[in-house]
Amino acid sequence: MSALTDDTLPASPRAVRDEMIVFVVMAALLAIVPATGIYPFFVMQALCFALLACAFNLLIGFGGLLSFGHAMFLGTAGYVTAHLLKVGQISFPYWAGHWVVIPLPPLSPELGIIGGVLVSALLALVTGYVSIRRQGIYFSMITLALSQLLYFIYLQAPFTHGEDGIQGIPQGMLFGFIDLSKPTILYYVVLAVFLAGFLLIFRTINSPFGEVLKSIRENEPRAISLGYKTDQYKLLAYIASGTLAGLAGSLKVFVAQNASLTDVHWTMSGEIVLMTLVGGLGTIFGPIVGAFIIIAMQQYLAGFGQWVTVIQGVIFVGCVLAFRRGIVGEVANRVGHSL
Repeated sequence: MSALTDDTLPASPRAVRDEMIVFVVMAALLAIVPATGIYPFFVMQALCFALLACAFNLLIGFGGLLSFGHAMFLGTAGYVTAHLLKVGQISFPYWAGHWVVIPLPPLSPELGIIGGVLVSALLALVTGYVSIRRQGIYFSMITLALSQLLYFIYLQAPFTHGEDGIQGIPQGMLFGFIDLSKPTILYYVVLAVFLAGFLLIFRTINSPFGEVLKSIRENEPRAISLGYKTDQYKLLAYIASGTLAGLAGSLKVFVAQNASLTDVHWTMSGEIVLMTLVGGLGTIFGPIVGAFIIIAMQQYLAGFGQWVTVIQGVIFVGCVLAFRRGIVGEVANRVGHSL
């Protein structure tokens, strides 16, 4: 079990240094992608889902909380950001079948992102307060139920346009001078946000808060006996994870230029779990690798139609049998180093 003192580092300075070296190499490789001729849309989409998977991994890999409802943060932030950028109004129900509509001028990209992230944080606070008191499968089922509840609300709500979603979202000018309609500029903006989000997660993991969180994962009764209010730690981890998942959802709007029910459906939550497990649960870089693998399969196996799901299932079973710790987890175990 990890130490529970606030002044104890979660990892040795050498391990943190090596992980930062890997981070710099990863950032350098991602920075030269536009010059390599690789399809930028694929990499941008993968980066959005990599941030989402890293946020989910913060909750399950280091907090031991399996959420089946993380799609609600991704989809909610996407809808809010898309709505603020294109529609320019806020709608909310006040009676069965009746909605209050408050008109607003279309907002700039940065304000749209902030709006999506703030709503996701508020949603994480509310749903976390409801679900965090339960443990194990009960926690997972509550998050799934809440996510599906939001799915059916968005299916009926007029501002989401139902199954059609919100299409043709303007990318706009970030901070008034960064033209997001240019693919290369948009790529570097997405990359910068991803790297900032990853560093935030990395710092959280390697902090006293992260150390206590890992200790709760390993032995919650002992953490309670030492005086830690574990529900508060788990709630903070849940809010942080949901907020960063919302950031990924807001970012994805600028890449795909649409917000749809697909991002809120329970199958999206399943894909998030799949990305994390394939890459390596509880590893730092595993979710990134898993996200790139899953998005690559969806991109390059699209010609197989519905068989893509079957192929993904076979690959997932193979990864579980051959790489029980995930791809990055097995590599780290072989070299005797945490990644």
